[in-house]
Amino acid sequence: MAEKPAISPSKETVDHQVQRAAGAVLDGKPGRGKLSRLWPFLGPAFIASVAYVDPGNFATNIQGGALFGYRLLWVIVASNLMAMLVQTLSAKMGIASGNNLAELCRLHFPRPLTLSMWVVMEIVAMATDLAEFIGAAVGFQLLFGIPLWMGGLLTAGATILILGLQRYGFRPLEVVISLLIGIVAASYLMETILDRPNWTEVFVNAVVPRFAGPASVVVAAGILGATVMPHAIFLHSALTQGRIVVRDPARLRRLFKFEVLDVTIAMGLAGLVNGAMLVMAAATFHHAGQTEVGTLEEAHRTLEPLLGRFAGTLFAVSLLASGLSSSAVGTMAGQIIMQGFLRRQIAPWLRRLITMLPSIVVIAMGLDPTRALVISQVILSFGLPFAVIPLVWFTRKRSIMGVLVNRPATTIAAGLVAAVVVVLNGYLLWQTLLGE
Repeated sequence: MAEKPAISPSKETVDHQVQRAAGAVLDGKPGRGKLSRLWPFLGPAFIASVAYVDPGNFATNIQGGALFGYRLLWVIVASNLMAMLVQTLSAKMGIASGNNLAELCRLHFPRPLTLSMWVVMEIVAMATDLAEFIGAAVGFQLLFGIPLWMGGLLTAGATILILGLQRYGFRPLEVVISLLIGIVAASYLMETILDRPNWTEVFVNAVVPRFAGPASVVVAAGILGATVMPHAIFLHSALTQGRIVVRDPARLRRLFKFEVLDVTIAMGLAGLVNGAMLVMAAATFHHAGQTEVGTLEEAHRTLEPLLGRFAGTLFAVSLLASGLSSSAVGTMAGQIIMQGFLRRQIAPWLRRLITMLPSIVVIAMGLDPTRALVISQVILSFGLPFAVIPLVWFTRKRSIMGVLVNRPATTIAAGLVAAVVVVLNGYLLWQTLLGE
């Protein structure tokens, strides 16, 4: 893994400037404030964190808040802590090995297993895109009153435009995705101000684990299933593998510390947004006795008489920003998965068209969009073991990770997280398929 050669100042792109600034920080050069020192390293985790605030999260968090009030807020906190650990390992894998998770699977697993994993992850990519594409289409519909199919066309066009930023390097795309996440976060900050939650209940239920019968366990598993995303694990390792390339052990350790900060900030923000979704549903729908709010359209329609038209508009704006950003990121993840497993790539616009086919079918058949979101989360459950287990396996091997190999305690913690994620998602799958 060779470090990148110097670029003449006259030919520097934004990416080169970021890499040069990062190199100066890693070399310990003085004269920069704390924020300016951190700035070059922020970005990869913000792109990966989009998967944690996608429309699937809207559906599960709103359902949890409407049915059980603040009671399942601790599930979001626990899920977010698990996600932080998983995404930290993924980021570390990229910078330590110079390979992403899909590439390592291809290099170290038998070909039949590799091909099987690729097929599963392609199905997961389509399921992911189903949630994100339909969520953005519903956002367009709620904001502008247009048919769902027209919202789907606008979503496809906007996603291709966002992905087109990749030709200008990693930084422009990171900035746009981060701005869209900022819109979601700002929308829910204002929603939280409008709905005036019971802050005592919020703080207590954020740290005290408890359920409210078997139904709440199913919803809790759904919240977790919508939080830890397999495609985000594959994507994050690819985002860090060539962004800032170093090989000196001391500089690798310093780089990893900054990556941990990137993950902490980005995933912390995603966790706050998820918590705000549940709090909004608890403070409005559950408090008003409207516990059967089951669709995104119902949530939007019910918010307006409870909190006013502005609240409904904020909800639609946040859903649209979430859908657009996560749809673009999902397409990126699909590209990385195909390249890593097969050493093949197709044009982003073609992948965009292929992965949106299930969404077009759902819209054309007039199926319930929110039900489609729930089904997509169930399909994602199939893919989680294929991402989490190899991640833990590879990051514990010194031959792959070098000086950044997991400590024994880290491997144990990650193994426990993997077990919890797989078991709870298996439970959700069983309940969804056999419990209805």
